[in-house]
Amino acid sequence: MLQITLNRYLEVRRVAGYELKGDGSLLRNFARFATDRAETYVRRQTAIDWAAQAPSPGQRERRLGMVRRFADHVRAEDPTHEIIPEKVFANPKRHRPFPYIFLPKELQQLLDTTTQLRPKGSLRPLTYYTLFGLLAATGMRISEAIHLLLGDITPDGLIIRRTKFRKSRRLPLHQTTQAALSHYLQQRQTIGGSDDHVFLATQGRALTYAMILGTFHYLVKRIPFHLKSGQRARIYDLRHYYAVRALEDCPAEYNCVSRHILALSTYMGHTHLTDTYWYLQATPLLMTVIADACETFLSGGKP
Repeated sequence: MLQITLNRYLEVRRVAGYELKGDGSLLRNFARFATDRAETYVRRQTAIDWAAQAPSPGQRERRLGMVRRFADHVRAEDPTHEIIPEKVFANPKRHRPFPYIFLPKELQQLLDTTTQLRPKGSLRPLTYYTLFGLLAATGMRISEAIHLLLGDITPDGLIIRRTKFRKSRRLPLHQTTQAALSHYLQQRQTIGGSDDHVFLATQGRALTYAMILGTFHYLVKRIPFHLKSGQRARIYDLRHYYAVRALEDCPAEYNCVSRHILALSTYMGHTHLTDTYWYLQATPLLMTVIADACETFLSGGKP
């Protein structure tokens, strides 16, 4: 009974655009836990007991939050499901990791370091050179690059089909990016095989997230970044890099910036404009533009 109710809930959430891969698996685990207790409705104590199995207070609270959202949803039709309390284990504050905005020369170093990848003479160095370059040049998500197929490459750009919110979009490419991608695809033809993913591992199958992340960490250790204490370069920073550099290239006029932000949000595949602001960080160039605009405004001019 509870499992059937949960499946309906997950279906509704996925239709709304949420993948729920990890959360869905955990919630099914909760449903089995409750069923073993012969329960057919969400019970407060059962949810707490199940969440308590997680190793840390933060993870326990996160698990309890999953059940709370599920219970709130199903209570709309059946108040027999009990209300799940908040802050039972902890009230962890989520700290946003401060992104590292690559300098152009550092990004080039990252790409050049791919030549050190083994096996020598294989397609692997060029694969990661093209992949990391594409992430920085388009701001696309890693998952979107992993699922990119040969048929998604068109003369007008890339067709992104498997997005975070299941909404396809087209990414026009700069001619230099298009040329680099075309060069990679010419070399990729030597692999052949039946797998039509754009980026392949040496075994001829699609790259995985773990492969990409491991290779990125291997490369960044060989680059002399100027990191602050506690800061590190993350692969997600390539998406931040694209967003910030795209804004830097925008004319400083207010109306231009407003239109540019909206176009940037669409290009990056965000459903809300506020999601794009998450990727924008202050850089020396942006701060100079802001200072100049403020000075113009205070002098009686139009920013």
